[in-house]
Amino acid sequence: MIIPNIQRKAKNPLVNLIGIIVAFAVLVILVRTGVVSTYISGILMTICISIIMATSLNIATGFLGQIALGHCGFMAIGAYTSALITKAMANSNILVGAGAPNFFRFLIAIIIGGALAAIFGMLVGIPALRLKGDYLAIITLGFGEIIRVVIQNLKFCGGNGLSQGAAGQALVGISRISNIYVVYWITVVCVFLMYCFVRSRYGRALMAIREDDVSSGATGLNVTYYKVLAFTFSAFFAGIAGGIFAHYIGSLSINNFTFMKSVEYVIMVVFGGMGSLTGSIVAGGILSALPEALRRFAEYRMLVYSIALIVVVIFKPTGLLGTREFSLTNVLSRFFGKGKAEIKDGGQDE
Repeated sequence: MIIPNIQRKAKNPLVNLIGIIVAFAVLVILVRTGVVSTYISGILMTICISIIMATSLNIATGFLGQIALGHCGFMAIGAYTSALITKAMANSNILVGAGAPNFFRFLIAIIIGGALAAIFGMLVGIPALRLKGDYLAIITLGFGEIIRVVIQNLKFCGGNGLSQGAAGQALVGISRISNIYVVYWITVVCVFLMYCFVRSRYGRALMAIREDDVSSGATGLNVTYYKVLAFTFSAFFAGIAGGIFAHYIGSLSINNFTFMKSVEYVIMVVFGGMGSLTGSIVAGGILSALPEALRRFAEYRMLVYSIALIVVVIFKPTGLLGTREFSLTNVLSRFFGKGKAEIKDGGQDE
């Protein structure tokens, strides 16, 4: 029996939600029974951060078609902002305590961090996104380096922060209040919001601009507006990822947000497929876990990492999923033989 297209689309969100809930339940069981150790939980946290960073970068790079090499600059803004906010709230005895108080303090901090990153994304995007290609890449690279230098010279971003800061030092004493359960659902919500964005009329406008911005402008699209909107939206979620990172690692060094780190996230986008959010999820998971899985082969792990990237680029130049999206409904339909799943380009489900 072939499932009609409308019926399949109606079932997709429900089936995917059930899959997410089941995955979370399995995660809880594995953590509670000790199968997933603290070390593995840390890797899973890193994977969640990478997923948010890669999917947010994919909006600007994959769907809009603009190469951005300073994405870690927005992550740094979100990380330092959220860390300083939680430190200030702790000093003022606001929302301090185990359980719900810590959760709300953490949530407020990362949202403010993401908002500030979005503001900087808009300020940088307005002049920068009038350029294209290599010129835009150079400007975003310069922005990332400027952010690093500025933060390094701010007293309240070093040492104990706030009034006890010390320029040039790592920011220490950050409450480690993020945990795998909370971060899992934050990642789900972030990806869901980005998915809704790219499947809306805004996302279709971005893809039209990516294909031909001159023709898009001629048809009435405000090209500059949509470019800045995408850049701002992408920066917001990079700031969220930075806030999670700050409250997971417990201390911040400006060396955590280098140009090479930004390049890693660009690689994840290319590896998964430029224009596929689920491709970025898969790539973020694989490329974050691979170096850790090969840690016992310390001398060769980066060689294997590089070879894996080269193989994908040669044999699958469009990335693992290209511009297609993974759909659990279609996978189940294929597995149980209830219908042929359609493969469509342009951000459609697979």
